Amino acid sequence: MTVNKAKAAVGFIIAGVLMVLLGTLLAFGGPLIIDDQIVKNTVISPKNELSYTMWKDIPVPFFMSVYFFHILNPQEILKGEKPMVEQRGPYVYRKRCQKDNITFHPNDTVSYREYRMYFFEPTMSVGNESDVVTIPNMLVLGASVMMENLPYALRLMISATFKTFNEGPFLTKTVGELMWGYDSGLVDFLNKYLPGMLPSSGKFGLFAEFNNSNTGLFTIFTGQDDIRNVHKVDSWNGLTELSYWKTPQCNMINGTAGQMWPPFMTKESTLPFYSPDACRSMELIYQRPGEMKGIPLYRYVAPKTLFANGTDYAPNEGFCPCRQSGLLNVSGCRHNSPVFISHPHFFNADPVLLDYVQGLHPSEDEHGLFIDIHPQTGVPLNVSIRLQLNLYMKSVSGITETGKISEVVMPMIWFEESGYIDGPILTTFHTNLVVLPAVMTYMQYGFIALGLATILIAALVHHRLKAVKGSHDTQEKHVTSNSSNSEK
Repeated sequence: MTVNKAKAAVGFIIAGVLMVLLGTLLAFGGPLIIDDQIVKNTVISPKNELSYTMWKDIPVPFFMSVYFFHILNPQEILKGEKPMVEQRGPYVYRKRCQKDNITFHPNDTVSYREYRMYFFEPTMSVGNESDVVTIPNMLVLGASVMMENLPYALRLMISATFKTFNEGPFLTKTVGELMWGYDSGLVDFLNKYLPGMLPSSGKFGLFAEFNNSNTGLFTIFTGQDDIRNVHKVDSWNGLTELSYWKTPQCNMINGTAGQMWPPFMTKESTLPFYSPDACRSMELIYQRPGEMKGIPLYRYVAPKTLFANGTDYAPNEGFCPCRQSGLLNVSGCRHNSPVFISHPHFFNADPVLLDYVQGLHPSEDEHGLFIDIHPQTGVPLNVSIRLQLNLYMKSVSGITETGKISEVVMPMIWFEESGYIDGPILTTFHTNLVVLPAVMTYMQYGFIALGLATILIAALVHHRLKAVKGSHDTQEKHVTSNSSNSEK
């Protein structure tokens, strides 16, 4: 009986050793298994049903919130006084994105066009599209700056043309008209006699060319050959570099298309992406770790050098001619119109810009842009891209519509494109990337702990049985010895 118990104890010791080995294998092999599954599911392929669907038709709610800088003192501005503005909005639009013309190529790339549509959301907006606001008239003030070096006689003719079509220096229109276009005799005239001068052949509006449009033909890597290249742009509209800027570095098309990034990011990783709307590549940097409903994330933000001028940050010299830091001159890709991009309210810009306009109050919480990334997969969990559109305006002799306007970079609107993972997608994400790894971790430590406990208990039992057996054998020998002596 004691022998059977001893064998059982040895069996438990062996089982414990096996459990420790299994736990150790899970500890080292578990992360490798998870990483392998991430690689397989990150590759852009119709075989990866969930990730491919997320990439093709973004399933999360995405919104564009637009804020207008309503001018309070237009007549005083014409006399040379400082502009006073009041922020109006947000006017919120649900944004729907869908990739089409998807074509896979033998070199492990895929081409597509992404179409975007906007739908007004009155319940999320402060106001309606029928609200009336006053902003600078880009057709008049922008064209005046563009033509300031023309002969004086031509400038007089341009001014007469503005008067003929009743175009003044400021526009007072509804939000809907300013966003998506309004009827203008001047626009019709220019499109008829100077085709191609304006970005749109129909109505003129700040976002007229965005709705029901696409962002160009992107060709990106699928990651099939190298997961480190997944989502990275190979070409845009057939181009591997731009021609808008003055240096090869500034003309580079870097990073992804701005929706997903390669997996296995570290705090040293950056988020490079190409933006057709900004006409350039941009790069965000790591700020801090965080968590969204139990899912770990890294927050990436714009560095202060993103829109710095060439004097403050030499690599940006190629984006010049520059003005103060905090402004990106996009006239080269916007029909030479004197348009500048910045952060809202001139956040992270040269403080002198705030001295020229009254009514701006920059803050990082309200005006800084960020992307929250799940570092293991490269999937954005929460996105907020905030940019401001500005018009450079000044008095131009011969064009009386410009009056005595002081030279100023005038904010017109700012907008925020935001979205976050929620609902079933978030649940699936949480299950696969938080719950299952946690279960695997508990299992590996559980096996190791149970195995060690089994080994310890079985070893003690085996030792005790051995001790009992030894004592029993000693007693038997003693009894046998006594019996022999008495027979003598």
